[in-house]
Amino acid sequence: MDGSRVVEGHARPRGSFPHVRVVGGLAFVSGTSSRLPDNSFVGVEVDEMGTTTLDIRAQTRAVIENIRSILGAIGAGLSDIAQITAFLVSMNDFGGYNEVYGEFFDESGPARTTVAVHQLPHPHLLIEIQAIAHLPSRT
Repeated sequence: MDGSRVVEGHARPRGSFPHVRVVGGLAFVSGTSSRLPDNSFVGVEVDEMGTTTLDIRAQTRAVIENIRSILGAIGAGLSDIAQITAFLVSMNDFGGYNEVYGEFFDESGPARTTVAVHQLPHPHLLIEIQAIAHLPSRT
C-alpha cells in the first residue's frame, strides 16, 4: 500500500503534502499539530478581552491523538511508531509536553528527538510532531 494519503476528518494540510506517505513497510507522518478540520486549535483559549492562553498539555495530547487517527487510517497505531521528532516553540514547555508524552509512550516506545524552533505555521501553535512508523505485517 505505498503512496500518499490525505486523511478525511483531519485539517487539510497547509501546503502540497499528504498527512502520511507510505513507502515499503514504513509510514512517514507529516508534521502534525493540534489544528482541527474547522481550522481552530485545541489548547487555545481567547477571552472576551482578546487575551490568548495556550496550553502545551492540551496541544500535545491533541497532536498525538491526531497522529493516532492518521495511522489508524492506514491500519497502524501508536505502538507501530519507531521514531518521533517534536518541534517546540519554547523549551519552557518541555515539562508539560514530556508529561503528556509519557501518558502515551514509555522507554520501550519510539526513539525521540525534541528541538526548539523559532516558530510554527500559526502563532497559536506551541508544538508540532512528525513520526515514522513501521506498518504491521499484512498476512
